[in-house]
Amino acid sequence: MIDQDLFRAVLGRFASGITVITTRDASGTPHGMTVSAFSSLSLDPPLVLVCIGNDATMAPVMTQATSFAVNVLADSQEALSRRFAGKVDDRFAGVGYVDGELGDAVLDDVLASMQCRIVARHEAGDHVIVVGHVEQAAARDAKPLLYYRGGYAQLER
Repeated sequence: MIDQDLFRAVLGRFASGITVITTRDASGTPHGMTVSAFSSLSLDPPLVLVCIGNDATMAPVMTQATSFAVNVLADSQEALSRRFAGKVDDRFAGVGYVDGELGDAVLDDVLASMQCRIVARHEAGDHVIVVGHVEQAAARDAKPLLYYRGGYAQLER
């Protein structure tokens, strides 16, 4: 067995972009969380996946949701990432967003966004992998906010 601290250290060497995943519960209340465990899955059909920890406050909402939005953060949005990663009663208070075509929050000024219909869920270790079919997407030119070795990083160019 690999030591958990070593495994975490090795995985920390993989730089990743930062996303905020949003969805709504059955009553229509918006929910969101910062996620770095996001990936493209397929071009045809256009699929992405997001991994949600079973102990995340948003986990029960994602088990019932039919859609979600992926908000890829720009390098100027570290505060937004921290807000959606922290324990805040109303993460959306004072945050600019519009409701996307599927009803999920698309945050203002993000680098890119995707609106996805959930097509599969897979239990995997202490996470659930949620697969979404991308139905709407948008992008703008800016630099990404990155996560590397347990902290925020920015692309130099």
